[in-house]
Amino acid sequence: MNIDDIKTVAVIGAGDMGHGIAEVALIAGYKVYLRDIKQQFVDRGVERIFASLEKLVSKNKVSEDQYKTIKNDLLVPCTDLEEAVSKADLVIEAVPEIMELKKETFQIMDSAAPAHTIFASNTSTMKITEIASVTSRPEKVLGLHYFNPAIIMKLVEVIRAEKTSDETMQIGYDFVLKNNKVPVRVKKDVPGFIVNRVQAPSGVLLNCILDEKIAEPDEVDAVMRKLGMPMGPYEIIDYTGIDISYHGSTYFAQSIHPDFAMGKTLTAKFEANELGKKTGKGLFDWSQGRPNIDLSRATDKFDPMDLVAVNANEATKIVALGVCSLDDVDTAIINATGNPMGLIALIKGIEPAALTERLENLAEKFGKEIFKPTQAIRDGLYRQ
Repeated sequence: MNIDDIKTVAVIGAGDMGHGIAEVALIAGYKVYLRDIKQQFVDRGVERIFASLEKLVSKNKVSEDQYKTIKNDLLVPCTDLEEAVSKADLVIEAVPEIMELKKETFQIMDSAAPAHTIFASNTSTMKITEIASVTSRPEKVLGLHYFNPAIIMKLVEVIRAEKTSDETMQIGYDFVLKNNKVPVRVKKDVPGFIVNRVQAPSGVLLNCILDEKIAEPDEVDAVMRKLGMPMGPYEIIDYTGIDISYHGSTYFAQSIHPDFAMGKTLTAKFEANELGKKTGKGLFDWSQGRPNIDLSRATDKFDPMDLVAVNANEATKIVALGVCSLDDVDTAIINATGNPMGLIALIKGIEPAALTERLENLAEKFGKEIFKPTQAIRDGLYRQ
């Protein structure tokens, strides 16, 4: 098989990520089966696709004819999983981040899809190898991890599981290019892959800042907004959902290191069902829409470079594991976040001794082993 053999795509899950992935494939000209467990979920996904396409037509980014073709010929909404995958050449799973649910879904797909069909998971953290293990075709299973919103963000991580074939990886890579996205190969299946893995330590640091009352969320976000970020880190946590952060942190704590566990402040929010935007309240009040961050509240109680340092330190860990190169890290970060610079570019001007000292101080201050500098940081390998 090669990329030209991929004609029909099934997207399993019509929620925030699924409907966006489907829209991207539709714009690229693929026939797409969009499936969810209830008709109301499918209908909502379809409505969101059409609303987005109408905006793109108004901006001359999608033609009227293309929109009509998508609406009348290319998009097939359904609730039957077996129907969705029965004619698919490529299936992209975007169901909730629950391993047992993903395994159950892949088992059903495996029995219903043609023998040539490639399966991809859009999981943001979970091991593709474990998901692939329940199928009879592990060589045809890979990760295709899109970023939210999929229609806007350019990066797709193309993830090799332990038994993924070279052919499957190449088709996945070429499919991403056909969708006008930026693929980055993840050569080893590690929790969190590239972007979510290297950004996880800053989440731990943000939890420490909250728990030890070093600064208020709006004070930190004001600093980051003044540096040019469209949204501060605490607002992002609220925007994506404290439950998403909680489940991701729990998985990382179990699979990488206990230091990644959610802090007590955010855990209390999770347990109170104060999840951010989706519930109207989290770290901020969302009842009247997006919170207004007063930029005059910017504080000097924390140094933004600490966030960069702990993430860059983690980047050197996954490079040492053979996941990707340092250049891949920066390509991934830039295209997943919209930041103008990558992590490694940001630390290149810092002397190894200074960066080492910064990380050692953070590790000692907060009692976090994951902040301890790697040998690559100590040796200044990030400057080569």
